[in-house]
Amino acid sequence: QVQLVESGGGLVQPGGSLRLSCAASGIISFIYDMVWYRQAPGKQRELVARITRSGRTDYADSVRGRFTISRDNAKNMMYLQMNSLKPEDTADYYCNSDVLTGWKRGDYWGQGTQVTVSA
Repeated sequence: QVQLVESGGGLVQPGGSLRLSCAASGIISFIYDMVWYRQAPGKQRELVARITRSGRTDYADSVRGRFTISRDNAKNMMYLQMNSLKPEDTADYYCNSDVLTGWKRGDYWGQGTQVTVSA
């Protein structure tokens, strides 16, 4: 089994910064794409940023230029540096990874970490 655990959420003022982390553990042979999603109250879950194993990145238009996704393949970690935060960034942020375990490939999710941007 594979577990994904997010951390780093919290309350921040508009214009502030937060750094989210996602730690993958378990029987992991290889991690393909890693993705951050978010879901605001009353809204559908949306893709925030994606990073391939080789480091190619893609961002939602709403966060491009403010957020930076990165990963450490040796540590099975993914990060999201969020700068110039806005109230509309308030959401639960989820880590998602495409993982090859010792015997199968699967799609895994973390439990989420809450980010609140408010004065």
